[in-house]
Amino acid sequence: MRANVSASADLVARARSFATEAHERIGQRRKYTQQPYREHLEAVAGLVAQVTDDPEMLAAAWLHDTVEDTPATFDEIERVFGPAVRALVADLTDVSAPGDGNRAVRKAIDRQHTARASTRAKTIKLADLIDNCRDICAHDPRFARVYLSEVAALLDVLDAGDPGLYRQAQQAVADCARRLDPPDLP
Repeated sequence: MRANVSASADLVARARSFATEAHERIGQRRKYTQQPYREHLEAVAGLVAQVTDDPEMLAAAWLHDTVEDTPATFDEIERVFGPAVRALVADLTDVSAPGDGNRAVRKAIDRQHTARASTRAKTIKLADLIDNCRDICAHDPRFARVYLSEVAALLDVLDAGDPGLYRQAQQAVADCARRLDPPDLP
């Protein structure tokens, strides 16, 4: 049992290191705050850790943007972390390309991909959505209006994810909407 716990912790630690280094190598930072991108990855992994201790999910939470944003490949993810983590990361990686059409078309393609994702991947996606929603709402009200409509549609396909994170995501969207459109004061 002890070796199993150690192997699980090692998987998550290796994913944290791999993802952090991959994003640092390209100098990626959070768009609005210029914080190291690790802050977002850590927030997503932390939200996932609130609802599960599944090491593959925690590893994928750290790695969720790695193939999409860095030179890392799915083959590399599978070689280093195994096929289950690769499958989760693949479920979490946007599949649309700029040539697929405008933003609305691309988001629809990505939403269809997410709809077919595993329940485990949908749980991680909810954590990603929560952190992104908070960040965008706090720093870019104009874009937040566009983002909220996209997220509302995305929530429709994420209901199989963890119920607690689903409620947190709904609350994050509602809180952001209230910030953007405060009620009229008497």
